Amino acid sequence: MNQVAEFVIGNLYSNDQIRFSLAVENLGGIRPAIDTQKNLRHIAVMTAAEDSGKVKTENPYHDRIEGDVLVYTAQGRQGDQLLSGRNKRLIEQYSTPSPFFGFINVGRQTYRFLGLLELLRHYQEQQSDRRGNLRKAWMFEFRIHSEPPIVPIEHATVISAELLAESRKQNPLVALEREVSDLDEVSDSVPADIPAAQVEDVRSHLLQIDPFRFEHLIKALMERNGFVAVSVTQAGSDGGIDINAYVEEQNDFFAGTHVQAQVKRWRHVVGSVEINKFRGAMSSGAKGVFVTTSHYSKAAILEARIETKPTVALIDGGKLSALILRSKLDVASFG
Repeated sequence: MNQVAEFVIGNLYSNDQIRFSLAVENLGGIRPAIDTQKNLRHIAVMTAAEDSGKVKTENPYHDRIEGDVLVYTAQGRQGDQLLSGRNKRLIEQYSTPSPFFGFINVGRQTYRFLGLLELLRHYQEQQSDRRGNLRKAWMFEFRIHSEPPIVPIEHATVISAELLAESRKQNPLVALEREVSDLDEVSDSVPADIPAAQVEDVRSHLLQIDPFRFEHLIKALMERNGFVAVSVTQAGSDGGIDINAYVEEQNDFFAGTHVQAQVKRWRHVVGSVEINKFRGAMSSGAKGVFVTTSHYSKAAILEARIETKPTVALIDGGKLSALILRSKLDVASFG
């Protein structure tokens, strides 16, 4: 049977079932359906599971599901990606609540239905293409909705409109939360004496490290940069604090200062909500540092800089990679 009337979250569907049921093409990661007036009806967004065996060939940066967020790289495997064609169709959901059907490839032309997707933000970042050349890539972050569990195709447009309206009411994203530090701001955070391609090569390796091992990598990095009594908190009982450390006695200005860190090996953007939650977990009198392999929203950056609240320093993927290079820390030993 090559056509279905509905998609059920968690159920498996063949490529042909998706193609014929949604009237989309049978290839590509972004498969839009367009009406006779060239308006967008819906999109099938296809991604690959990290263990499907296809990830490295389809996307060297591995689309990744983190919590209820799908981090998705735009189409285009070589050279700078453009926000045009099918890529541009995705941002239409900001203004028109067209249904986006999320599917994940589990092998052999078979896909599991994830649910309806909501576009949260899009932004550019630097990546290495399939030939190892540095390029600008467009990233999209989607919220994966687990409700409704069954999506009748005939009613998907109405369902999507109601779902997105309620979600945006409950989780409003102000303009600065959608905006991410642009490439110029990112490059300013990396020392000019370190080649950008070298920095990105390190970041791409960091993204593949186990999250627990990543915490120990940051511990080792802090120990090489003037911190003592550095400890990783026990998993599951950290309350939002991943690392505790103290400034070494040789530092005449800050000797003994207690520093707490939250460490996230994330693909998706860190927002102001995460900064506030981290502050709430910090000990009284401690200084905070938030470390991520990804980026920060502009709202997160402004939040971290509020002078009347506890200090939180921000280290993004580019700055972290440059620091690792300068500290001559062997990333491979943590892989």
